[in-house]
Amino acid sequence: MPKISERSGLILAALAAILFSAKAILAKLMYRYGVDATTVITLRLAFAGPVFGVIALMQQRRARLNGQSLSWRDISLVILLGFLGYYLSSFLDFAGLQYIPAALERLILFLTPTLVALIGLIALKKPITTRQIQALVISYLGIVIVFWSNAKVGLSGAQNTSHLALGSALCFAAACSYTVYLVLSGELVQRLGSLRLVAYAMSVSTLLTALHYALFATQPLLNLPWPVYALSAANALFCTIIPVYLTMFSVQIIGAARTSQLSMLGPISLLFFGYFILHEHLSLLQLIGTGIVLIGVWRVMAPAPARA
Repeated sequence: MPKISERSGLILAALAAILFSAKAILAKLMYRYGVDATTVITLRLAFAGPVFGVIALMQQRRARLNGQSLSWRDISLVILLGFLGYYLSSFLDFAGLQYIPAALERLILFLTPTLVALIGLIALKKPITTRQIQALVISYLGIVIVFWSNAKVGLSGAQNTSHLALGSALCFAAACSYTVYLVLSGELVQRLGSLRLVAYAMSVSTLLTALHYALFATQPLLNLPWPVYALSAANALFCTIIPVYLTMFSVQIIGAARTSQLSMLGPISLLFFGYFILHEHLSLLQLIGTGIVLIGVWRVMAPAPARA
């Protein structure tokens, strides 16, 4: 029976990684209908936001009955986390996807574990190990190789090298924003639990996205081509709501470390999804660079070998 549970956890973690990555494919398909990043994000949360809002209300009611209401400090931190993790990061990510291939976007976002190590060194004064230094060098070398391959062959989705650089910078900024979210959420997630914190943060993000749309939107949400709504609903359900819960369940079954390691399937799956669905160019150099990035991230996530 334990083996079945472990196998189930592995399957859930793998599915979560693949589904999370697939949002880039859906966004790319929506961009073909002339919508912009603001519209894509707003429609995504228009479908997903109410679900997380209901969960947040249920969690808050349960917490109040148990005498675990949020303090003003907790509320301020939740608002900050919602801004960084699910609003700013998502906006920068979808904006960058307008200029770069989906596979490169996922690789850049996959640098998050190495960015956590860097922030720990710079901001928190945590010592960085030789293993982490090796991981950083390897990971960023892989990104440079993939970036160079994309710039060299002029992939569809990147009109020119300047657009490729802009899209990559936006996605890297998204990774940085989400990394700060992860670093700041450590204490709060221990006290509130991941389900409650994610529901709160996503609810905050939904409100911020609605405000962003009201202030800066250039496109109406109504009268768009019907595939945009279908893709948005799929983005909300299969690439947002479901993988959030799959990740939580897999962490409970196999632990956070193994769940994180299986997230490596995301960039790999997206490389081939981009090739078969979006007809993005796939070269040997890209495969090599992707492999190097995965090795670097594995180095930073894998437990250090025990000393004799």
